[in-house]
Amino acid sequence: MTSASPTPGSSAPDVDPSDEPALVLPLGADLERAVADWLRHLDQGRGHAAHTLSSYARDLSQFLGFLGRHRGYPPCLGDIAGLDARTVRAFMAGRRRAGSGSRSLSRTMSALRMFFRWLEAEGTLKNRVVMQVQLPKVPHSVPKPLNVEKALAVTRAGTEAELDWVAARDAAVLLLLYGCGLRISEALAIVVRDAPVRGRDTLRVAGKGGKERMVPVLPVAQAAVARYMTLCPYPLEPDGHLFLGAKGGPLSPRLIQLAMQRLRGALTLPDTATPHALRHSFATHLLSAGADLRQIQELLGHASLSTTQVYTEVDRDRLLAVYDRAHPRAGRS
Repeated sequence: MTSASPTPGSSAPDVDPSDEPALVLPLGADLERAVADWLRHLDQGRGHAAHTLSSYARDLSQFLGFLGRHRGYPPCLGDIAGLDARTVRAFMAGRRRAGSGSRSLSRTMSALRMFFRWLEAEGTLKNRVVMQVQLPKVPHSVPKPLNVEKALAVTRAGTEAELDWVAARDAAVLLLLYGCGLRISEALAIVVRDAPVRGRDTLRVAGKGGKERMVPVLPVAQAAVARYMTLCPYPLEPDGHLFLGAKGGPLSPRLIQLAMQRLRGALTLPDTATPHALRHSFATHLLSAGADLRQIQELLGHASLSTTQVYTEVDRDRLLAVYDRAHPRAGRS
């Protein structure tokens, strides 16, 4: 099933080790076309990030591989139309036994539901059995930001010494993650003509689902980007990617993850100090400084305020202090 296989070398955060692509039987020609069309729809019509597409492709590939082994022949659209809830539950139970966690299983079910809804919307077939299978309960998790001192140490690590171009690149990316609250995919999607250098103190970001937002760029981040652009040995074309890899191609997220891993060792940071933790730190530190949740929602590009509200759980001490100062009866009998 080549059309549903993830891109080699791609990485997706928060994916269980058991999520490696399964060996699958070939698909029937009609189902093969449907899968390819669905992935193309997600890529072109919905604007999903590359790692999200890779995860959805892997999830569907694993399910169709299970279905093929269960049937004993390459499945086709007729098998999808006749699918029952028992088969879906058997697939999920097998994934659970293989070690997949609830978060991974929940994403898998979401991918299957999207595929089945798309088949129905296209008029290909209608089978809502996957909607009847309950989603696994995902444990409530709270973002794990760095404290201010640790976050500053990360962003200073690449700005206080003479750098080679790779170190300058990594420093610029990390400063954009913490200084602008960007997702790593958003930072690496910046093109040269939009580079946030001196004279351009805002950045237009295309987030999840193609949702655009404007974020301010700190002078220190502008200077870091300019330093990287000066040192980069490859031509930076206006419509090309701003951040390049060692061979001149688009920079892989994995290299920024490895850069952060090296900093964890050098700065004795916790294991939770990942590139995404810098985005969490951005939001938490703004909240601690008195920023409004609605403002943080806009800066992060969250579609719903409820997503942003999770940061209030990280900063309970500040909220209680505000309550004690502001409420007329606080501290009074």
